[in-house]
Amino acid sequence: MKRKPYAPHKGGDIALKSARASDKHEPRMDDQDENLTCTICYAIFTDPVALKCSHSFCQECLQLYWKDLDVSLCPICRKVCSSEEPTLSLAFKSLCESVKNRRNRAVQPDQLCPLHGEKFKLFCSEDKLPLCVICHTSKKHKNHTCSPIEEAVQDLKKEMEDGVSTFNQSLNVLKQTKSDLQNMATHIQNQEQYAELQIIQEFEKLHQFLHKQEAAKLVALKEEKEQKYRKMERRIERVYGQITTLLETIDTVKRQMESSDIRFLQNYYSNPYRLECSTPESEDLSGALIDMAKHVFSLNQKLWLQSFHPDCPMTLDPNTASNRLIISDSLTSLTCTEEKQKVPDNPERFHIGVLGSKGFTAGRHCWDVEVGDSDNWTLGVVRQSIKRKQLLKMQPDSGWWSIRYVSEKYRAGVKARTELKVAERPQVIRVLLDYERGEVSFSDPSANITLYTFTDVFSEKLFPYFNSASLKCPLRLCLP
Repeated sequence: MKRKPYAPHKGGDIALKSARASDKHEPRMDDQDENLTCTICYAIFTDPVALKCSHSFCQECLQLYWKDLDVSLCPICRKVCSSEEPTLSLAFKSLCESVKNRRNRAVQPDQLCPLHGEKFKLFCSEDKLPLCVICHTSKKHKNHTCSPIEEAVQDLKKEMEDGVSTFNQSLNVLKQTKSDLQNMATHIQNQEQYAELQIIQEFEKLHQFLHKQEAAKLVALKEEKEQKYRKMERRIERVYGQITTLLETIDTVKRQMESSDIRFLQNYYSNPYRLECSTPESEDLSGALIDMAKHVFSLNQKLWLQSFHPDCPMTLDPNTASNRLIISDSLTSLTCTEEKQKVPDNPERFHIGVLGSKGFTAGRHCWDVEVGDSDNWTLGVVRQSIKRKQLLKMQPDSGWWSIRYVSEKYRAGVKARTELKVAERPQVIRVLLDYERGEVSFSDPSANITLYTFTDVFSEKLFPYFNSASLKCPLRLCLP
């Protein structure tokens, strides 16, 4: 197949020069090879001809170079030549072909152009193909953007490295998710063990009288534990499978990157989706933990004799408690601690505070809280949809209706931070919610004095809210 010449005096081909200069796999030319190189196409002579000025060129290269000239000139020294002047030397041609064969034997077969037998030196960005210098000068690749093989490989490997980086980010997310799920699964087991101990202790006090009820409660607890633990195990197994698949993909990509340049280029576009990776979706862990209030408090509420342990209308939900609070075994008191508790960061858990176990969408509801000598507490109600992981302003716009005692001052949670005038420090605070009337009021039941009343319109479930930042004493829900 005839070659299209490359003429240095007509603009030059930077990509071709760069490919020739930077090809690290090209056998090093000796002085003889340099003397056998055409200065127009930068390749070993094909059908070499000599001019009277002693300069030699490929026959086709010289003819194409003269094609657009009015006067035939030597491409190197610019001397005028006649059209009959080029002389073909068979011995010179044989020598050039011998050198070509010697050089081609030093090159791997997959690095040679199957059409021209020349070494691949360029990469065509339009056709996504490696080219030899003859392919580059052909009409098929005219005006195509080409670059040296090494530059193309570097650019594409950089693209794959970015893809691997994305994979690694996703892998880290999955590993963190797996760790969180495993921690939560462990916590579920600990909850089950703790709740089981509580149940056994409660029923031991009643012996045979509550034996059947004890067995029923344990079965219900174990069923919920097994259900939620199995669900957590399935989630962990699914995440582990995603991690395994991603690791295999990363390993495959890395192996392809370690293959030879030509094989890498040939395989790269066979699967254009290899670098696509969606960011793993976060797990919805709402309701993942065991409902401790249902299993533990209901013992006190339904099973204990009224004369032995009176009912309490409100309890705390430990699954919502901040890691700075300790909830009592009876779920009726909270204590502030300087040391963070090791609890899962489940969606229900608050950054600050704890919720009551019951939510309300209608009716009138009342509960008393013994604040005692605590010097930093907050009481009120919040919307179910309140942002639990953020620090919010304690005001109705945030879904929060509360009062607070801190620095020996009582304040209502409104924009103006209204300071409440309290003549005598109350030991018990009563919270009254009237859902239909849209009222939340706070009072001192011993003095029969209302401290503050919010008026609003409620549209979703409301939960009692409690928080203590005092190390002096706990807050306690009062028994009727």
